[in-house]
Amino acid sequence: MTDLLRIEDLHVTFATDAGPAPAVKGVNLSVAPGEVLALVGESGSGKTVTAKSVLGLLPATATARGRVLLGDGTADPAEDVLTASPARLRALRGTHAAMVFQEPATALNPVFPIGWQLTEGLRAHGHGGGKAGRRALAVEWLDKVGIPDPATRVDHYPHQLSGGQKQRAVIAMALALGTRLIVADEPTTALDVTVQAEILELLHRCRTDFGTAVLLITHNMGVVADLADRVAVMSEGEVVEQAPVRELFSAPGHAYTRELLAAVPVFGEGGRTPAPAGEDGEQPVVRAAGLVVDYPGRLGRKGFRAVDGASFAIGPGEVLGLVGESGSGKTTIGRVVAGLTDATGGELSLFGQPLAARRRTRGRAGHIGYVFQDPAASFNPLLTIGDSIAEPLAVHRRELGATAIRTEAETLLESVHLPRGYAGRYPHELSGGQRQRAALARALALRPPLLIADEPTSALDVSVQAKVLDLFTELQRELGFAALFISHDLAVVEQVADRVVVLHRGRIVASGSTAQVLGSPEDDYTRRLVAALPVPDPVRQARRRDLTLDAPDPVDEGVASV
Repeated sequence: MTDLLRIEDLHVTFATDAGPAPAVKGVNLSVAPGEVLALVGESGSGKTVTAKSVLGLLPATATARGRVLLGDGTADPAEDVLTASPARLRALRGTHAAMVFQEPATALNPVFPIGWQLTEGLRAHGHGGGKAGRRALAVEWLDKVGIPDPATRVDHYPHQLSGGQKQRAVIAMALALGTRLIVADEPTTALDVTVQAEILELLHRCRTDFGTAVLLITHNMGVVADLADRVAVMSEGEVVEQAPVRELFSAPGHAYTRELLAAVPVFGEGGRTPAPAGEDGEQPVVRAAGLVVDYPGRLGRKGFRAVDGASFAIGPGEVLGLVGESGSGKTTIGRVVAGLTDATGGELSLFGQPLAARRRTRGRAGHIGYVFQDPAASFNPLLTIGDSIAEPLAVHRRELGATAIRTEAETLLESVHLPRGYAGRYPHELSGGQRQRAALARALALRPPLLIADEPTSALDVSVQAKVLDLFTELQRELGFAALFISHDLAVVEQVADRVVVLHRGRIVASGSTAQVLGSPEDDYTRRLVAALPVPDPVRQARRRDLTLDAPDPVDEGVASV
């Protein structure tokens, strides 16, 4: 055989209290030397279970059958991971295949320096050279993966590195052992878009500079278009389609693949029709002027300014997109507007009435609805969905009475395309998309003139995300509420927002119409954000990559510590 990895008729079943639960059903895959195979699909499709099977990392409750062969049969004899002894599995991990996990912080031991963790892998696999030699090798590999000042960073602990640096360190650990196959399970999902672009470039280098093959597990079709040679699409435990990346994007053969691609928002293809301009002198729903939010330091440490002089306004019926990377101050601004966090400076008004720096009041609650990022965490698990939706009505509209409130809660469920019967269900009985629909119904229960949506689709699969965004747009058009839409996803913001504000380190660096700010960015930071976003089109993405590589490096102002 010439493939580094060959999966033949893989079946994986989990033992549960309700009986056997099949997770993977008859999967057949192969990865050639130096090839990048993307395994895509939505949550629960079996991607991660398949990936863990490659390295023998399935839990004790799993039963696997079929064959998972590692080695190309020339330099290394092909070995079946499913029948290998624990000792052989330890030998295969690292030398034949290594895994890069989704969350780099949990993949590293917090109590040991990065260098020690890298050299421990070398020592465990019999690499000689002594302690000093292994340390020198660790510094060399940290330098190769682009970690600045590697001689110093080799002694740093994981918490002292940024998210991108931690992911680079994990990749360095794999490459230092000479692994020929990296299994990358959502390696960029937890990273900001500019950091994601740099990690994708590093994975490109793994192939071109080191000849390493990659099995890429992802739900991000932009990442697939940027990195993959071939694509395998999984649905309900089965591979429903395999094809070269350009063929799959241009002429998908399976109905599920077509639905998956159709649901992906494509940046640069236009989005929402701007809302009609308000009449001259019309009072904005929200106006912020010079907004400042400081967090005090603790244990003698210096305080932190999360928002620094932000000024913006949201007109009636307008959707303002608030974008930026982690730590830019997006969520803090949303919480200040909602009254969940106090501003330490500047002015904030709602319908022209100044809002004092105070915690949320009943008056403000009746005017503002809030949809949080994690739909599971935003519901009380002990209350039914109907009770959760009815709660704001029971507090603010007591005159309705219990029967009318219950009826209104069921009507709200129908307005977000959920059956009335779901009122009697508990949060854990709903899917992620259904919970987010219910959260939207609860936020709109009091018919607020302003809705704050904080990353409302980031925890959802792409097809569910598309449905929630369509629902958001439908309700916003129908009810006419204004919205502050907070997101790091420029393609989503382009689809839903009339105007956009870009935040960087708590300061507004760009503001204007969506077409103006995202279509023709004028500031360096916004241009960098737009350039770093991979588009789900292999041809367009290849052109964007060539332009990015040919362009001079921008001045680094600490946008991402990578």
